[in-house]
Amino acid sequence: MAKIAAIVPMRHSSERVPGKNYRDFAGKPLYHHVVESLLACASIQEVAIDTDSPFILEDAARHFPAVTLLERPPHLRAGDIPMNDVLLHTTGQLEADFFLQTHSTNPLLSAATIEKGVQLFLQQYPIYDSLFTVTRLQTRLWDSLTRAVNHNPNILLRTQDLPPIYEENSCMYIFSREILMRKHNRLGDRPYLFEIPREEAQDIDVELDFRIAEFLFKQIHE
Repeated sequence: MAKIAAIVPMRHSSERVPGKNYRDFAGKPLYHHVVESLLACASIQEVAIDTDSPFILEDAARHFPAVTLLERPPHLRAGDIPMNDVLLHTTGQLEADFFLQTHSTNPLLSAATIEKGVQLFLQQYPIYDSLFTVTRLQTRLWDSLTRAVNHNPNILLRTQDLPPIYEENSCMYIFSREILMRKHNRLGDRPYLFEIPREEAQDIDVELDFRIAEFLFKQIHE
């Protein structure tokens, strides 16, 4: 059976939402939610946290003794360092056939959805060599030159009848180290688009996102 290692990269500092990775979210640090979801997946054999945060390293050691903790080296800590550079370093320290990467800022991503994604990928590999999550959009889209992207303005279809277009939501990626090294990208030559529920695709980027995600989380879980 293929070994899957999950990676959660986190920086200590956050520019737009200070301390968001370890800020209280529905009664516990934000990053706890996605780590708990990963640990609940039977198909994932190892969960690793890559971080430069003293708080997260100490807190995770106390609450998640089964999780592998990797301290990010100084040259990869700046906010403008590409994620693929960080992942190249992280995957070099772990032994696995495939890597699953997600973010602490996706607290509504459920263990059931993660497990489904892993199983779909394993069943279809090597037809598809990688996987990433998407959100379905069925709305009228325009580019900056007022050109219709996905519809004919002269034919007013209902939005639910428009052909779907998909947004990469950054919730989950599955890839091999070979792909990452060869393409410097998490997406291989034949990536699988894995559509997930819109409510699980909530990503926390600004303060309003944090408040909306926490409200939705409480509605779903309480």
